[in-house]
Amino acid sequence: MEQLPWLASPIREFSHQAKGGLIGHAYLVGLHCGYGGDRFIEEMAKVALCHTPSEQGACGFCKACQLIESGNHPDFYQLKADGNQIKVDQVRALCQKLTSTSQQSGRRVALIYNCEKLNQASANALLKTLEEPGKDTLLLLQSDTPARLMATINSRCQRVHVDLPSIAEINAWLSRASTLKSDVTWCLPVMGGPLELSLALQSERYTQLLQFRKDWAQSLSSGHLCASLININEKQVSDALKVLYLLIRQKLIKQSDLDALLRVKVTEFAMKVMDTYHKLSVMPNVNYLALFNGFILEYNKLAKR
Repeated sequence: MEQLPWLASPIREFSHQAKGGLIGHAYLVGLHCGYGGDRFIEEMAKVALCHTPSEQGACGFCKACQLIESGNHPDFYQLKADGNQIKVDQVRALCQKLTSTSQQSGRRVALIYNCEKLNQASANALLKTLEEPGKDTLLLLQSDTPARLMATINSRCQRVHVDLPSIAEINAWLSRASTLKSDVTWCLPVMGGPLELSLALQSERYTQLLQFRKDWAQSLSSGHLCASLININEKQVSDALKVLYLLIRQKLIKQSDLDALLRVKVTEFAMKVMDTYHKLSVMPNVNYLALFNGFILEYNKLAKR
């Protein structure tokens, strides 16, 4: 957590609750993994299981901390999506484990990563455990996109608030690992957060994002797809769609004198692009070239109004 300074304060708050015996039974952390959402719930779990937590977090030395560190704590469970969804059998298996007696005579803690991937059946299977978790049971849910969660899941968890770092703080944090020649935070929504952006800067991914931004701008202007968008591979489609969304939003901000009705239409178009991105994981055999060309045509129809 020392490497992610924006998480220090909420960890201290949770540690304070743990020391005072005030921990609830279920928490929802609506923090993208790009900001450390996954690391945050893991630290919360360590605090909850630690025998001697301090105001700064888990001690790191007690038996519970050592068992977690080695990956062998018998009362610590982690659940991640199987493919694009968290399936009902996964949730049922977890809930069954949480009914057993604690082997370390303390809490049983379960982490559910990217809980927005719960489908209808798996979410319903989790509800009963959220409503009646059993003694000394703690569920920690992390979500990249909490707005996509079912309201029934949302309402049964305490929300953990994290103040996100400012753009200046993110740039300062990124500059510790690499030399920045310009503000690279324009693509934070594509990355999800500074951790993923830091990794992108160390690879070819950031260069590819810049190329997408350049080619989308040219494509929207000319009405024809540019080279990098024609020759895109399947793994790059999500990045390309998010860059398109950011570019359209940027145009809306810059064109302050845009007709009110047209502004609404362009905003709806931007949301359609982002909705397509969210649906990609369940869209079989997508013709990406046709999809991109469709967006270019639709944008140009709007631009000519």
